[in-house]
Amino acid sequence: MKTNISSIFLPLLLLIGLGGCKKNDSFKEVQVTEVKTLYAPDDARNVVLQSGATSSLYFEWEKATAEDNGLVYYDVVFDKENGDFSKPLYVAPADNNGTSTGATITHKVLNRIGGLAGIPAAERGTLKWTVISSRGMTKVSSPQARKISITRLAGIEAPTSLYLTGEGTEGGATLASALTVKGLAGGNEFEIYTKLLAGKKYVFVDSKTNVSRSFTLGADGRAFRENADGATVAKDGIYKVTLDFATSSASIQEVTKLDFFMCTPQKRETLAYQGRGVWRVNNIVPDFTTNWGDDRYFFWMNIGGTEQKLGSANKDNQPPTATTGTYFNLNFYPTDRNQWDYSFKFPNRNVPRCSIVVDLNSANPAYTHQIIY
Repeated sequence: MKTNISSIFLPLLLLIGLGGCKKNDSFKEVQVTEVKTLYAPDDARNVVLQSGATSSLYFEWEKATAEDNGLVYYDVVFDKENGDFSKPLYVAPADNNGTSTGATITHKVLNRIGGLAGIPAAERGTLKWTVISSRGMTKVSSPQARKISITRLAGIEAPTSLYLTGEGTEGGATLASALTVKGLAGGNEFEIYTKLLAGKKYVFVDSKTNVSRSFTLGADGRAFRENADGATVAKDGIYKVTLDFATSSASIQEVTKLDFFMCTPQKRETLAYQGRGVWRVNNIVPDFTTNWGDDRYFFWMNIGGTEQKLGSANKDNQPPTATTGTYFNLNFYPTDRNQWDYSFKFPNRNVPRCSIVVDLNSANPAYTHQIIY
């Protein structure tokens, strides 16, 4: 009789397999010891921060141990001078992916931490720091803490991108709807033309998905700090808001009027704000009849009580052959009062009526305008 060997051994193998899948209830977290001694920097050390990319400060401490003699991970945690580390301002991992007993922290990061602590730019203040040792979920804070005195940089490290959010903004408090703030040449200055609501907060952030840094204008609107407190305006209005990270200075100016201006007849038409940095006027009648049928025009914008010209990049122009393109890009001339310089020309002198749109939306590559007919 032929014997089927698999029919004999298969049940036995299944029993062995099931026995091997028995839940291991003996797992437990590996305990680690606290860092008993902090070595460097010395307590109460004074550091004048430098803007160089390689400028840094080295933090060092005594080794902790794990009960299984395995790896221990370390974080340097920072707080305000009177903080207790329950909600630290900043957490920096140790060198070598968190396993070293030292951490190299750049002056730029320390400057950012100083901003989070409320220390004004270019001023001196105190931070507290300690070290947390960990393994898995087990975290142990050192019983020691030290202080360092830092003199912050004159400016604030600029983010790569900047957005405006909050219930007082056109995008509301939903982060995904935050408005892009235009970054200017050089990477340190940002600006936006937008509507703000009185008494409701607005704040600048570095991301629309995962905010790591926030910035708030001061009460006088002339400076800003790195915090998420949020600012308010006293009245509903259209505002131009600028931030200069190199000097940590700010400006908020109300935009009260935007006029289309035909140069020779000196005829004005006021544009109405549409939202998100866009103004429009409909069904205007351009005047091509004065003197030699001149069709030159530009715009006047009242910003903070001062009228500024918005005109062409060129001092003199020929009529364009299209109604869109770089020809229509707008440039500001705050002090120019000449009646004709930097003016545009109509793409079609036979237009009886037209609409005009001025687009200062910060999400666009350039400020521009359009003649629609």
